[in-house]
Amino acid sequence: MPIQINSKIRLILVLGVLFISCDSNRVFDEYKSITNNSWSQDHSINFKFEITDTISKNNLFINIRNSNQYQFSNLYIISSINFPNGKKIVDTLQYEMADKNGRLLGEGISDIKHNKLSFKENIIFPFSGNYNVSISQAMRKNGSIDGIKELHGISDVGFRIEKVN
Repeated sequence: MPIQINSKIRLILVLGVLFISCDSNRVFDEYKSITNNSWSQDHSINFKFEITDTISKNNLFINIRNSNQYQFSNLYIISSINFPNGKKIVDTLQYEMADKNGRLLGEGISDIKHNKLSFKENIIFPFSGNYNVSISQAMRKNGSIDGIKELHGISDVGFRIEKVN
């Protein structure tokens, strides 16, 4: 009996190593859950990470998990990157979240869809040190200057950095 347990543990360890090695381009990958699947306009999602490689090119992604409660065909986001030297870059981004028939885009077989949204491509971090990325929703209703206070249907927001081969 102990041989079977050791074999099972060994198999789990091997599978774990294989799983981790399949994502060898990952530099940073983290998700933050949204309370009650309702993203407040006043709630910025922050990701802190350290960069030591100032030579390699990287692709940056914003990851969104949303349910069929999400009512819009697009998503407006304001993002900012704070550099170790104090410099800050702010971007306003728009992403398609549904096709022309209203069917939600993204991967997933349930009512939860995962969207890996391209943020920046082939960037080289100019400084080693601690960076901070802040992401907030900037949705508006049909031409209104007032934002949507609570954006329903978003369960998680993530940020990912992948090294370019």
